[in-house]
Order: sequence, then structure tokens, then C-alpha cells
Amino acid sequence: QVQLVESGGGLVQAGGSLRLSCAASGRTFSTYPMGWFRQAPGKEREFVAAISWSGGGKTYYRDSVKGRFTISRDNAKNTVYLQMNSLKPEDMGLYYCARERTMYGLGSAISNDYDYWGQGTQVTVSS
Repeated sequence: QVQLVESGGGLVQAGGSLRLSCAASGRTFSTYPMGWFRQAPGKEREFVAAISWSGGGKTYYRDSVKGRFTISRDNAKNTVYLQMNSLKPEDMGLYYCARERTMYGLGSAISNDYDYWGQGTQVTVSS
């Protein structure tokens, strides 16, 4: 069983920055791709960013966050990060990290490809 715990959310003004963290349990963290998703009230959960297993060298972003968000991982700390800059009100939502089910995978934007999810951390952006 893998546990994922997100942190780092909060209230920020438009144009500000936040860094989300997701700490994972287990010894195989480096061998799995990780992703970030978000869900705004009344909307479906959507893909934000993904990073391949530690040897894959790939990252993926939804178009609306490219150039503003950066996903990274620290395998020594079993942690994946999402650095969010130039935040906009439309970035607001509950942010989840998730582990993709494919060992040595390159990452996915499809939520059904992920088998473990955290509880989420709230991001609020004031205009």
C-alpha cells in the first residue's frame, strides 16, 4: 500500500507562487511516474502535470500551465513537487498527486492510469 500526502497549498494573490509537495511511502518511489491533477468546484478533475520514473527524463503539462508550472521529483526524499508561478484565478482548486500504475513508465495525462491518490491540498488564488 502506497500513501501519498500533499502539502503546500494555501491562499495566494494572482501572480504569486506556491510550491506543492507530495511525500510518498514505500521503497519503489523512483520507479514509478507521478502526476498532479486538480479539481475546481463543480468541475471534473483535470490533468496538470506528470513526470516519468526517475530514469525516463520526461515531463508533461497541460497547455494552460506550460511555462508557469514545473514538476520535479527528489527520489532521496520520496517526494514530488509542483512549483507554480504566475498563478491565475483559474488555477484554483484541490490539487492531488497520484502514482501511475506502470513501473518504469513515462507518465500519463489520463487519471485512470493512476492507482494511488493523495487527499489533496487546496490552492486558492485571489484576483
